[in-house]
Amino acid sequence: MKKKILLILLLLGAGVLLLNSGLGDYLSLDGLKQARSQVAAFQTAHPAGFFALFFICYVLVTALSLPGAAVMTLAGGAFFGLFQGLLLVSFASTIGATLAFLVARYLLRDSLKRRFPQRLQRIDEGVSKEGGFYLFTLRLVPIFPFFLINLLMGLTAMSARRFYWVSQLGMLPGTAVYVNAGVQLGSLESLSGILSPALLLSFTLLGVFPLIAKRIIAFVKARRVYRGWSRPTSFDRNLVVIGAGAAGLVTSYIASAVKAKVSLIEANEMGGDCLNTGCVPSKALIKSAKVAATARRAEEYGFEEHKPALNLPRLIARVRDVIAAIAPHDSVERYTELGVDVIQGYARIVDPWTVEIRDRDGGSRRLTTRSIVIAAGASPTVPPLPGMAELGFVTSDTLWDHLERCERLPQRVVVLGGGPIGCELSQCFARLGSAVSQVEMLPRLLLKEDEDVADFVTEQLRRDGVDVRCNTRAVRCEMRDGERCLIVQHGDAEGESAVAYDLLICAVGRSARLTGFGLEELGITTDRTVDTNEYLQTLMPNIYAAGDVAGPYQFTHVAAHQAWYASVNALFGQFKKFAVDYSVIPWVTYVDPEVARVGLNEQEAKAQGIDYEVTRYGLDDLDRAICDGNAQGFIKVLTPVNSDRILGVCIVGSQGGDLLAEFVLAMKHKLGLGKILATIHPYPTWAEGNKYLAGEWRKAHQPERILRLLARFFRWQRGG
Repeated sequence: MKKKILLILLLLGAGVLLLNSGLGDYLSLDGLKQARSQVAAFQTAHPAGFFALFFICYVLVTALSLPGAAVMTLAGGAFFGLFQGLLLVSFASTIGATLAFLVARYLLRDSLKRRFPQRLQRIDEGVSKEGGFYLFTLRLVPIFPFFLINLLMGLTAMSARRFYWVSQLGMLPGTAVYVNAGVQLGSLESLSGILSPALLLSFTLLGVFPLIAKRIIAFVKARRVYRGWSRPTSFDRNLVVIGAGAAGLVTSYIASAVKAKVSLIEANEMGGDCLNTGCVPSKALIKSAKVAATARRAEEYGFEEHKPALNLPRLIARVRDVIAAIAPHDSVERYTELGVDVIQGYARIVDPWTVEIRDRDGGSRRLTTRSIVIAAGASPTVPPLPGMAELGFVTSDTLWDHLERCERLPQRVVVLGGGPIGCELSQCFARLGSAVSQVEMLPRLLLKEDEDVADFVTEQLRRDGVDVRCNTRAVRCEMRDGERCLIVQHGDAEGESAVAYDLLICAVGRSARLTGFGLEELGITTDRTVDTNEYLQTLMPNIYAAGDVAGPYQFTHVAAHQAWYASVNALFGQFKKFAVDYSVIPWVTYVDPEVARVGLNEQEAKAQGIDYEVTRYGLDDLDRAICDGNAQGFIKVLTPVNSDRILGVCIVGSQGGDLLAEFVLAMKHKLGLGKILATIHPYPTWAEGNKYLAGEWRKAHQPERILRLLARFFRWQRGG
C-alpha cells in the first residue's frame, strides 16, 4: 500500500512539474501557433535533441493522462511533416497509453478484484475472448476519450502486449487525421474543425465496421463448418430437443410457450434421472432415514424409548409412490397439452438439421429442424476396479431396483466415494440400520467444501455410525472366506485390508452422456462434456447443449437455468444471443444437517487471492433450533474487508437449503447484509439465523469512535 501511495504522489508531482515547466504553454492551439517559429528555430539548431525531447514529452503527457495530447499530435505534423510525424506520434502515443494502462492496473485492479471478484471475473472472461476486438473498435472512433480507454482497460486482465499492438493499429487512422491537420496548422482555427461532421461519421462507420466484420466472419466460419452438408429448404420443426430431463423439459416448454413447433425425444422415462433415480427418490429415502434417526431420540422429546423396525418393502413402496406423485409434472400428457410433440424413442443427429428417431419397436423416421438442443444428461461413473463387475455393485441409478428385490436391508454396506451422493447414501443406510463403511481416496470428504464444513459432516456421519475411511484407495474386489470384500490400501501403507460387504454402492461421480447421438460423425468435440461456447452453442452454431451433458455444474436447477438460454438462443439467436450467467449458483448436499452454499467459500477465495472477512453465527444459539432439538451447525458468510457485500455463504444446519434462498436473492440483486438485518423475520423461525448472522457482521463493524462520543454525551445528560 505504501508503494502505491508513493507512486501516486510521484505521478502527481510529475504532472505538476511537467505543466509548470513551460510545456503547458504549448498544449493549446493558440499557444502552439504563437510558439511555432520559436520552436522551429530550436528544432533547426538541435534536430536530434528536439526529436527525442518531443517523443519523451508526448509519452509523459499520454502516460499521465494530461490534457493536450491532441495538440501535441498536431505539433507532430507541424514540426515533422506527415510521414515522420505520424511515425513519431503513433509510437509515442501507444507507449504512453500502455504506461497509463499499466499504472491503472497496478494501482486499482487488486482493490477492485477484492471488492467485486465475481463481476471482474466475468469481465475478464469477456476480455479474454473479445477484448482485442472491442478495444480495436473503440480506438477507431475518436469520440471515445483515449485516456479513459487506457485506464479502464488497465482494470481488466488483458495482457499489456495485446493492449499495445491493438492500440497501435486502432489509433493509427485517427492519428493520421490529426497529424495531417497539424501540417496545415496555420489555416487551422480550432480543434473542433479537425473533426467535421462528415469525418466523424466516417470514423463512426469505421468503428462499426468491425462489428459488421464480426458478423461476416461468423457467417464465413459457419459456411466452413457446414461445408459438405446440404441444408434443407424447409423444416419440419423449429426445434428438436434430445432428452426429457430438467434441461430438455424446460427447453421444450419455453419453445412451445412462444409458439414454436418443437419435438421432445426421450428414450427412457420422462423426467430423466432426477425424477426417476436421482433427486426425488434419494430425498424420499433421506426423509425415511431422518424419521428413523428422530425415533431413536424419542426420549429427548418426552416419549418412551423407541427403536423403529424397518419394513424395507414398505419403504421402497413409499419411494415409488413419491415418484408417481411427482411424475405427472413431467409426463407425456402434460407436455403434449402444452403443445410439445413428445416422441419416445432413440435420437441420432444425422446432419446439422436432421434427427433420426428410432422407436422401441425398431421403426424409424426423420425430422428436419432449424435448431437442436442436446440435453442427454449424465450417468454414474464406474471406475475400472478389478473384480467389481463380477461380484456385483449398484450405482445411484440402479440402487432402487436392487432394493426393490430385497426383503430386508443389507446388513453391511460399503459406499465408494466421499462426494455429496456418497455422503448422503452413507448416512441414510447407517440411520436405517446397516453397518456402513465409506471409502474415499482423497484426504477428506466433500473436497469442494471448506475444511471446517467437511469436518463437521464427517463427525456427524461417524455419530450416525458410518465408518469413514479417508485417504484410502480401493484396490479390487474379491471373495474371501465366502464373503465379498473390497480390498483397500490406506495412505502410503504397504499392507492391504479387506472390508466385507453385502452391498457395494459406487458413488464416485457422474459423467456426461456423450455417445450414441451422432456427435462424433458431426465433428462436435467432447471431452468430459460437450464443448460449448458462452451461448451453449457447439461447433455447429445451430446445435446447442444444456444440462449435465454441457456442464460445468451437475444440478437440476442449473440445467433448468441453462435451458432458458439454450431455447432463447436457438430460437432467436439470429437477432440476439445471451451468454449464460453463472454468477450466483446455489447448491445443497442433503446430509443431515444439510450443507448449503452459494458463491465463494474460503478455499476458493484464497486460491483467487481475494481479501475477505468471515462472519459466523452458531445455530446452537438460535431459539427455533433449540426448540426443535437440532441446535447444531452454523452460518458462515464471506464479505470484502469492511464491506457488507456478500461474496459467498455456507450454511450447515437443518433446512440449510431453504435458508440459503434469502442469500441467493441478496447476491443476485446486490443486496448487502445490512438489508437482511433491516428485514423483519418472524419469530421463532430458522430464517432468523440469517438476520442474526447479519447482526454479527454489524457488531464487528460498529463505529467505535461514534459510540465513545455517545457514551460521553449520555454521561453528560445524566449529570456525570
